[in-house]
Amino acid sequence: MRVTWRSGPLAVRSFRLLAGGQFASTIGDYCYAVALPWLVLSAHGGVILLGTVLACYGVPRTVLIPVGGVLADKLGPRTLMVAADAVRCVVVAALAVLAARHVTSLAALGPIAVLIGVGEGLFIPASFAIMPSLLDEERLTAGNALSTAAVQAGSLLGPALGGALVAATRASTAAFAVDAASFGISALTLLLIPRRPAAGSVAAAAAEVAAAEVAAGTAEPAQPGGVLALLRRSRTFQVIVVVVIAANLANGGMGEVALPALAHATYGAAGYGALLACLALGGIAGTLGAARAGGLRAPAMFASAVFLAEAVAIALVPYLGGEPGAAAMLCLSGVCNGLGNVIFLTVVQKWVAPGQLGRVMGVLMLCAFGTFPLSVAVSGVLVRHLGPVPFFPLAGALVAVAMLFGLTQREFRTFGAAGNGGDPVGVAQLADDARAADDSQAAEGSRK
Repeated sequence: MRVTWRSGPLAVRSFRLLAGGQFASTIGDYCYAVALPWLVLSAHGGVILLGTVLACYGVPRTVLIPVGGVLADKLGPRTLMVAADAVRCVVVAALAVLAARHVTSLAALGPIAVLIGVGEGLFIPASFAIMPSLLDEERLTAGNALSTAAVQAGSLLGPALGGALVAATRASTAAFAVDAASFGISALTLLLIPRRPAAGSVAAAAAEVAAAEVAAGTAEPAQPGGVLALLRRSRTFQVIVVVVIAANLANGGMGEVALPALAHATYGAAGYGALLACLALGGIAGTLGAARAGGLRAPAMFASAVFLAEAVAIALVPYLGGEPGAAAMLCLSGVCNGLGNVIFLTVVQKWVAPGQLGRVMGVLMLCAFGTFPLSVAVSGVLVRHLGPVPFFPLAGALVAVAMLFGLTQREFRTFGAAGNGGDPVGVAQLADDARAADDSQAAEGSRK
């Protein structure tokens, strides 16, 4: 059955609250992204101080993503998200006070950046794990698409608002205040979402099935181990991790190093802005397009084909007649990336047991965010020695090789496919492995 706008995720109050809160929070995040460099540099703090403060944010964010996944499973994603937003609201409000007093020392800004990074790292896995507790299977793909699109829209509006506030006030205080308020809004919307999974949601249905299996005595025997043991046992999970790492190695360096280098040498600042806008608009279009892709019989195969098209688009960016051709390929790349990401995310959410989803998403998000420093470092070396133009076919080839490798694996090809339980060898074990992990931890606790 096709999900319409009236009967889709927007008809669910909890989803509207989540999407609205994340939209507001994203706008605030990008106000912060504009205000922080302005605060440091306008006070003659210098780029070294700015880089150090950003590192104080980035390192704990990355390191604590797996911890966030574990806590999301233990405490519930909603509870963890509320706590992370509440803490960041208070911390960024304190930052606004420091900005008003023109305090820009590392001793003041460093601990604040650390706390903001901690909150972000804990928040990320929970934000991906909460959706199955709000929506049923029919609405889940559309919900992921609309939620992601709301975040993308916020990422377009946020820098403009932040820049306007800084320009109008010639200070960062107002932009930080907006960011603090956005965290407060997000925390409030999350508090209004019921604590328990909604009736009929993917998480509620999975819990009912598990309870029925236990009552009937048909539950599979538990196997020991947590998410690392799951990674060793599940071939599909292994392939997904490899694909995520390879794709982010390619995209991180392309977007942050090769593309600005190409634009600087060829198109100028205005051209660079236009290229980024095309990439962002393509991403929004692809993400919204995924809202209509909930009934795919072979979602992994479809998403793999989409990512292969993205690989071709990336490779052709500098070769199609200057800026118009580059803009068209970046727009296509964004469409494919948005569409493929939502499809894969939805399949993972459907087939991982709710009690394990936070940890699984923590691993995948760590792979995505953790590859960024390596990606930009390697890309910088390659672009310096080869120039920006050859980098694009290299990045496209890396994405293509990763997807083709995945397609050689039967478990990956059948992941989420209709009629076979999604993954007869690998991911179909995720629910059993989740129960196994919980049983193993309970047994270990009783021994203590």
